[in-house]
Formats: sequence, C-alpha cells, structure tokens
Amino acid sequence: MRMHYSPEEQLLQEVLFEEGPIKEIILHNDEVNTFQHVIVSLIDICGHEPMQATQCAHIVHNNGKCSVKRGSFDHLEPICTALLERGLSADIE
Repeated sequence: MRMHYSPEEQLLQEVLFEEGPIKEIILHNDEVNTFQHVIVSLIDICGHEPMQATQCAHIVHNNGKCSVKRGSFDHLEPICTALLERGLSADIE
C-alpha cells in the first residue's frame, strides 16, 4: 500500500531523511544582473513562487546576500551550479 503525503509532510520526510547537515545556497549581490534575471532564475531553478523570488532579489540588493534554498549539500550542488551557469553569484554555506 502506497502512502500519500501532503506537501508539508513530503517536505518533512525529505528533510528528515537527507544525509548530512542542512546547508544553504547564498545568493550574493552583483552589479551585473537585472532584478528580472534574478527573479526568473530563482523561479526556474529554485522553484520559488514569483513573490518569494521578488522578495529574495530585493533582500540581495539591500543586504548584499540572501539564503535562497536549504537542504543537503548533494541536493543543493546542482541547483547552485545552475545559478552560477546563469551568471549569478552564489555559494553553499
């Protein structure tokens, strides 16, 4: 019998069973990319909702950086690489 989880329960399962410590992708401010490029990249790559992506873009602009995704290093590495390939400045901490 297959169990069905709500989105919240599914996220909890993923977090509980990830290996290793929880890390974050930190997006850094730059003087190159437009707000629109950052927003579209966060939606496409990180799965953000438009409002969340917009808020992150403003936080990066105002504070110099923002955590945009959390998870295990293995989960975050391809996401961070995709952000870098789009010309954004990001790292995993």
